[in-house]
Amino acid sequence: MPVPVEARFWLLRALGLWRRGWSSLRTRGIAATWRRLGLQFRRTPASAASLYLPPQAPFAPFAVPTSDAPRASIVIPVHGAFPHTLACLRAIAAHPPRAPFEVIVVDDASPDDSLARLQAIAGLRVHARPRNGGFIAACNDGAALARGDCLVFLNNDTVPQPGWLEALLGTFDDVADAGLVGARLVYPDGRLQEAGGVVFADGSGWNYGRFGDPADCRYGYLRDADYLSGAAIALPRALFQQLGGFDTRFAPAYYEDTDLAFAVRAAGLRTLYQPAATVVHDEGATSGTDLTTGPKAAQVRNRAVFADKWQAALPRQLPPGTEPTPATLHRHQRQVLVIDALTPQPDRDSGSLRLVELMRLLIEEGAHVVFLPANREADGDYTRALQAMGVECWHAPYAARLPAWLREHGPRFHAVMVSRHYVASECFPLLRRHAPQARLLFDTVDLHSLRERRAAELAGDAAALRASRRTQVRELALIREADATFVVSEAERTLLAREAPGARVEVLSNLHRPAPPGPGPAARRDLLFVGGFRHPPNVDAVRWFVGEVFPRLRAVRPELRFHCIGGDVPDAVARLVEQPGVTIHGHVPDLQPWLDGCRVSVAPLRYGAGVKGKVNQAMAHGLPVVATACAVEGMHLRDGEDVLVADAPDAFARAVLRLLDDDGLWKTLAERGRANVARHFSADAARSVVRANFLD
Repeated sequence: MPVPVEARFWLLRALGLWRRGWSSLRTRGIAATWRRLGLQFRRTPASAASLYLPPQAPFAPFAVPTSDAPRASIVIPVHGAFPHTLACLRAIAAHPPRAPFEVIVVDDASPDDSLARLQAIAGLRVHARPRNGGFIAACNDGAALARGDCLVFLNNDTVPQPGWLEALLGTFDDVADAGLVGARLVYPDGRLQEAGGVVFADGSGWNYGRFGDPADCRYGYLRDADYLSGAAIALPRALFQQLGGFDTRFAPAYYEDTDLAFAVRAAGLRTLYQPAATVVHDEGATSGTDLTTGPKAAQVRNRAVFADKWQAALPRQLPPGTEPTPATLHRHQRQVLVIDALTPQPDRDSGSLRLVELMRLLIEEGAHVVFLPANREADGDYTRALQAMGVECWHAPYAARLPAWLREHGPRFHAVMVSRHYVASECFPLLRRHAPQARLLFDTVDLHSLRERRAAELAGDAAALRASRRTQVRELALIREADATFVVSEAERTLLAREAPGARVEVLSNLHRPAPPGPGPAARRDLLFVGGFRHPPNVDAVRWFVGEVFPRLRAVRPELRFHCIGGDVPDAVARLVEQPGVTIHGHVPDLQPWLDGCRVSVAPLRYGAGVKGKVNQAMAHGLPVVATACAVEGMHLRDGEDVLVADAPDAFARAVLRLLDDDGLWKTLAERGRANVARHFSADAARSVVRANFLD
């Protein structure tokens, strides 16, 4: 049987794994000592071995994919150094982006045979400049030839990694006010070169994360940056034209990318670092690194030009010499820490979906969100999904154990929310010590003691009933200590008004985004249940429904099928497939086909607490629900008008049959269910509570 979240947390804590990390105090002390000496303490980057570098084979003509109707125009300025250009183009050809694109190579009067060789590569649009004009002139020429809606400037001494362009373009799809997006730049040996640039108040700049580990948590999330190095940046072509292209005052090169970022922000748009787009950059391969001679000498001169042009904006920047950290980079935002037992998995349980949507709402409201799972484990795509939203996610080996991590990071937080009583009991003392300025928020998720008591009463288990009372004592102690406590229903707030008078308790319920209503009743059939089976009430609900209700339905409708969807299926549920018409699907990443195809959603819970995400989710998609009274507790639903409610097997079966037979009733419940979600369980419904408790 799957181990519940609570049990896994306590098991990890007992083994000491919750507190362990790569940074022992000794290691951290060594690192600090090295930093005081001006030395770089670092480990071998974990991602170096995974970089794609094209084979260094002799040149032979080949083809680069292209499109006559590109979304993106990749502009590559070239001045000699053909081996670098060849590696860049081979990388694009070996792993062509999925989005339609074109490649425009601007040969800036190369002194070698670059032009002739470029003209031998099929699919390229090659533009030959008669005289060398430098990076800015070449890029502006290429942009003038572009046909795509998005311009992508790419240095010829780069090797873009698979998925780089999709990540850059996807940022514009996901972030409505994105104006300029830059890639994560790494050296060929795997060390980090830049995770967005920092500009100081005197106009000087720094590559954030330089020589660090690309996998470090500080560099893994979508973030506003002062500037993005022009080695790999993207922006709408119309915006580039509106801004007049790269400013020729910075010709031949240097500071034009920094100037562009400031111009984009002055136009009211954001400049974003996108870590999911990785590009290898052999820095200095084409322009050198000496600031006193050659092309790089312009960098010193152009700093003064830049500082003069943007003198009104620079006072908002960090003072020169400041060490950029997450705390200082987000100094203009409310910084909010969220702690839960595990990284949320929103396609597996409603509590996770609620937490992800809450973090999304905080970001929409202008906060910077930091997430730390108590087990300090990264969780693959689930962690990356949070980072793609802009959440700063911490995990081992980069996050020290909680006391040390909070000593370093605690002072920067305006508010801290801890979910679940068994996590909060560990964290609250540390938070009061290391983040005394922060508003301390306790998220019950649901009242665990209430759920445990109801389960014990249903089973007639006296020992479990005593355990529920011990849980209640712990929960009430945390509620009294917290600056505010969140529950998911008015019913739970009413209960706590009696049990914890004087405590500040707010309703912060499930959060659902509006969804299309889907097909009408005539195009639908069968029944749907959704719920993760780490949650014991779901196990009991499905067993009861299949054993007591579904046979009554099949007796009338022998063709009817019951689709049960949810991960971590225990044997007791898996065996239900032996019953005619029952399909146990397990975890399904995309519920849409069932939400659009099933006629009725059932929520046959016999015990539990909180608000049921399975009910909200179905209603948000226009799928009517038949539920027990327990399943719709505190959800502002009226039997017969918004939902059908029944507790006994015969009554539950009759309610399902009503929805199978009555199209008018089906349409009424579908419409009113969607309205209920919009009114009580949407981002707009929660916005005032979020502002008052997290941001004010």
